[in-house]
Amino acid sequence: MNEVSKRGGRRPGAGRPGGPSEVVRLPLPIVAIAKRMKDGSLRAGDINAFLDVSAQSGAAVPLMSTSAACGFPSPADDDMDRPLDFNELLVKNPAATFAVRISGESMRDRGLYPGDIAVVDRARSAVSGSIVLGLVGGEFTIKTYRMKSGGIVLEAANPDFPDIVITEASAFEVWGVVTGIIRTF
Repeated sequence: MNEVSKRGGRRPGAGRPGGPSEVVRLPLPIVAIAKRMKDGSLRAGDINAFLDVSAQSGAAVPLMSTSAACGFPSPADDDMDRPLDFNELLVKNPAATFAVRISGESMRDRGLYPGDIAVVDRARSAVSGSIVLGLVGGEFTIKTYRMKSGGIVLEAANPDFPDIVITEASAFEVWGVVTGIIRTF
């Protein structure tokens, strides 16, 4: 009978650690990624499985051998340079490169605007001054990566947005270095 009396009701130390939780419905691949983020086994290279990224060949377009002045017009050469492949121009490491659409205005002074597409190379290491896609506290952000005497700071390029100071307690990971921007208008 003693064993039955211990069941049910409130018990010290029972329940979920970390406070209240909420039940939500997520696609199974996102659930798997979330579980790996929680247990700390998710690595930056695992994004391929989540995004189903694969290298593909693309089409090339003709590239003129002269540049076009934005001031006074200059006579155009009849010469054409070799064809320009945008994948070759934007992607140095096809197996480690993906694209992400930018939202928000925090990087506008570095020329990154909402709706732009950032080309991200996971094979490149972040150095002070590079623009990175980082995962901070479970959320993605694009900021300028700075190594300072106190550690790492993710700098915004808009005075309306605060910088993010990375501490030992911060859950932070660099997912890749932004190597280019695609903008259409």
